[in-house]
Amino acid sequence: MNANQKRYLKVAFLSVVASLLIGAVFILILGKNPLTAYYNLLQGCGMAPKGKYGGGKSMLTDLSSYVDFLTPMLFAALSCAVAMKTGLFNIGISGQMLAAGFMATVTVGYSNLPAAAARPLAVLVGMLTGLLVGALIGALKYKFNINEVVSSIMLNYIIRYVTSFFIQTRYVDPISRQSTPINENARLTLHQVLIGGFKYDLPLGFILAIVAMIVVKFMMDHTDFGFELKATGINRTAARYAGVDVRRAIIVSMAISGALAGIAGVTYYLGYFASIQPKVLISTGFDAIAVCLLGSSEPAGIFVAAFLVEIIEKGATYMSSQAGLESEMADVITGLILLTSACNAFFMQKMARRDEAKAARAAEAAGIAEGPGQENGAAGKTDEASGTAEENKKEEQA
Repeated sequence: MNANQKRYLKVAFLSVVASLLIGAVFILILGKNPLTAYYNLLQGCGMAPKGKYGGGKSMLTDLSSYVDFLTPMLFAALSCAVAMKTGLFNIGISGQMLAAGFMATVTVGYSNLPAAAARPLAVLVGMLTGLLVGALIGALKYKFNINEVVSSIMLNYIIRYVTSFFIQTRYVDPISRQSTPINENARLTLHQVLIGGFKYDLPLGFILAIVAMIVVKFMMDHTDFGFELKATGINRTAARYAGVDVRRAIIVSMAISGALAGIAGVTYYLGYFASIQPKVLISTGFDAIAVCLLGSSEPAGIFVAAFLVEIIEKGATYMSSQAGLESEMADVITGLILLTSACNAFFMQKMARRDEAKAARAAEAAGIAEGPGQENGAAGKTDEASGTAEENKKEEQA
């Protein structure tokens, strides 16, 4: 582990601690115990035991539900990281998730295909839908120099209202006012599986998320294409002069980012949930930015950061019921993490300068300490040379 990585771990840890401490201050202002509230978050995710459980429930069933909730975030944060590596900011992840979830729902979710065919096909449809939306954003960026943030936000609105129109006119459930639930054969979560008398939610996409992280890590660190993406993100002009096809890097990077967001969408709308709520963009795509920043856009860091952030999101409901706090307090804490994570680069720069100054002072002190010894050594060598010269002169006279 190099010095830069050590500095980052320190800053990330302090960011999380600072966020939790500030959140604790808000909880104290509301007259509640922050330690109890934070413990309730762990209980709501299956990280700590509850006082009692209903039929078919246990700490492990809560944990399996948490992993199911975590899976879309892993894909969404990885999507954000791929774009950031190329110097792009994909703020349209939630819209891409919705587009992918809707297309997979209407094409596969309502079909009568067997599970062996429906589940892989749902992932493929979602991935292709997200890929097309992401590629469109990349093409607009390169061809017309339209900022990807602007085009992403506009596409978020377009996707949100177009899907809402079709759901409310063709696929609405009259009772829930959401889209009609999909068939179980197409669902990417094995829902309420009975094992040992307990009912578990087993997310099929979790293993796929781990594989995706390994593939992205390998692509970025060990392939020429990954190097081109990172070079484009660092300096597009220099990358272009070095022979990198910047146009391809921008478009393909956003396409890969969109594809990962699409898989996040199907694991959410056809996994954790089995329907779509009209006119709603889920917060997962926006929280993924905090996760990505906190994880330094690295797959391993993203996994740890997602694990932490989703504890806050998932446990919010249980914390609200037990501690008497509003569930929005979880959003406040997540927002604080995002705010402090955004300042990571500043603090890392400060720490780097401090370490450089410390190293310079140490080197200067070492030079002063070695100075007298070096002078004595030089004087000794001069005396030795003089003595040798005198001996030679005496021998010549003799």
